[in-house]
Amino acid sequence: MAGRAAVPEVIWARPERTGRGPKPAYTRADIAAAAVRIADEGGLDAVSMRQVAAALGCGTMSLYNYVPRKEDLYELMVDAVGGEHEEWEPSGDWRVDLRRVGRDTRTLMHRHPWLPKLMSPVYGFSPNALRYLEHCLACLDPLDMKYGMKIQLVAMLNAVVTMYVANELDTAERVRSLPWSEEQENAVRIAYLGSQVASGEYPRMAAAFLEDPGPIDLEAVFETAVERVLDAFAPRG
Repeated sequence: MAGRAAVPEVIWARPERTGRGPKPAYTRADIAAAAVRIADEGGLDAVSMRQVAAALGCGTMSLYNYVPRKEDLYELMVDAVGGEHEEWEPSGDWRVDLRRVGRDTRTLMHRHPWLPKLMSPVYGFSPNALRYLEHCLACLDPLDMKYGMKIQLVAMLNAVVTMYVANELDTAERVRSLPWSEEQENAVRIAYLGSQVASGEYPRMAAAFLEDPGPIDLEAVFETAVERVLDAFAPRG
């Protein structure tokens, strides 16, 4: 198969250019930017070596000289958008800072809706991913805990944010595909649910709705999910 390496390799360990020959026509940043634009406009399924090569104005086989595998292309994409993570001077309150990390990550994933599909530890060692992790660990300096546990905290926070955003994006996509309005869909479903709860067959559900009959505050749900992760790692008195 074209471009497949004979042995495993990490794209970051591969020189972007050798010391011989002419200067490459494209950089990894150029390639990643083209792939990100395609994904932002058409989704991850729209990204192919052929489409990226066309966007750059080169042949598909030429692109393999820069990016041996499609998995490497994905890693370049994840690293490129990872560079959009905000960095700031830690406040000294690790919970405040990790909340901000969670919100920023959620914003980044909404900016690039394909990103949750590529979130994987496999792509966790790129330059921007390492900078992001180092920043998170700096935010956790006030927390008296071994680094292994701190890394677990960051990983769990990222996992919760990723799952939450993936659900948000999936719901939004389903709503867009409806032949009627979201309000009409919700009204029908709420009416049906109300009839089922009122049947007496689900007393615990009925009690739950009596406690909080109002609409769900999705922002509050997100904040609560983040708080639960932080609570799990808070020092116990």
